[in-house]
Amino acid sequence: MKRILLKLSGEALAGDKHFGFDESVCLDVARQVKEVKDKTNLQIAIVIGGGNFWRGRSSENIDRVKADQIGMLATVMNAVYVSEIFRSVGMETKVFTPFECGNVSNYYSKDEAMEALDLGKVVFFAGGTGHPYFSTDTGASLFAVQIEADAIMMAKAVDGIYDSDPNKNKDAKKYDEISISEVIDKRLQATDLASSIMCLENKMPIWVFGLNEKDSIINSLTGNFNGTKITV
Repeated sequence: MKRILLKLSGEALAGDKHFGFDESVCLDVARQVKEVKDKTNLQIAIVIGGGNFWRGRSSENIDRVKADQIGMLATVMNAVYVSEIFRSVGMETKVFTPFECGNVSNYYSKDEAMEALDLGKVVFFAGGTGHPYFSTDTGASLFAVQIEADAIMMAKAVDGIYDSDPNKNKDAKKYDEISISEVIDKRLQATDLASSIMCLENKMPIWVFGLNEKDSIINSLTGNFNGTKITV
């Protein structure tokens, strides 16, 4: 692979705190990405959710559009913070958003994003799609397709895709490989439907793995993948 998009959940950044940032978790992610960058020529773009600050869909008292906009801003905070953590361990980064954020980020341009990737920078896409009613999973699919990534690497709390919730069913079966069509047909909890359909239409594979496993990012990006490959 030449270029991947790594999707991280916002909740993962909070660690055991379950809110905000756990700097040790973020530093470990940065350490792993730097090791991959040092060992390979892989170009890496990153999308981070905002669930460590805000989950708008759980609020019944706020207009959905406004709630989603708050969530978009949460992802900008995450991207700026993690970008700086990456810089602290010696990587160059660039943060893009699909809307103007003053001098906090760069307004998204495919050409500028590709140039940054070619220069070896880790690129962050924050702010989702820039529109309400779309998740950061859909944003990840959108940007992965636009930058012509070879795959989306999706780091989750569980170590792959199962036929049922492994936290509720001890007999849940893990898939080593499954097609995106089957994921859609069975409504498996891999990614949201809009994201899945975009990946299906654009032949974008998704590799799902557990972020909490030791060195899981390094292993997944250097040939020791232990999650679920969603094929197209």
